Amino acid sequence: MNSYAVFLRGINVGGINIKMADLRSALEDQGFAGVKTLLASGNVVLASDLGAAAVKKDVEACLREAFGYDAWVVVLTADRVAALVEACPYPAEDKTTHTYVTLSSDTAVLDELFEAGSRLDGTQQHRLGPEAMAWLAPAGGTLDSPFSKLSSKARYKSTTTTRNLRTMIKVRDATEALETR
Repeated sequence: MNSYAVFLRGINVGGINIKMADLRSALEDQGFAGVKTLLASGNVVLASDLGAAAVKKDVEACLREAFGYDAWVVVLTADRVAALVEACPYPAEDKTTHTYVTLSSDTAVLDELFEAGSRLDGTQQHRLGPEAMAWLAPAGGTLDSPFSKLSSKARYKSTTTTRNLRTMIKVRDATEALETR
């Protein structure tokens, strides 16, 4: 079995509220093993014999049926999550800035977002791989930061999701624990 991290977009904000116990049950009923939710913001680790693309397709279909919303997820292997965390040049803990990782299921969209972000004054960003980029926001001003405003545009909704680096580290640790079971 392969270990995966599944990052759900837009739950428990904007009116789409899902209890983590219900999410876990729905994914277990779909046939996924070792399902564990992390934090209440749409982070799941699970095991499956399927490849990442098939896991993405099955999870999105499950969420649409079980919870009645237009679900989008980004699925990464445990090894890929670990590599992205390792590649991030920014700190996980800093009193003046927060480090975020934007994940995407579409490389071309992330290319576009990265290029647009590079034109914003004062934006610090770093490409971590074809599916991820890291960026900094001032502590207490994340939602007002130019890159946050850019990345929250509707055109990126179906292909991107953002997590802080501390969350990515927790997900990495959970996928590694799943692999050792």
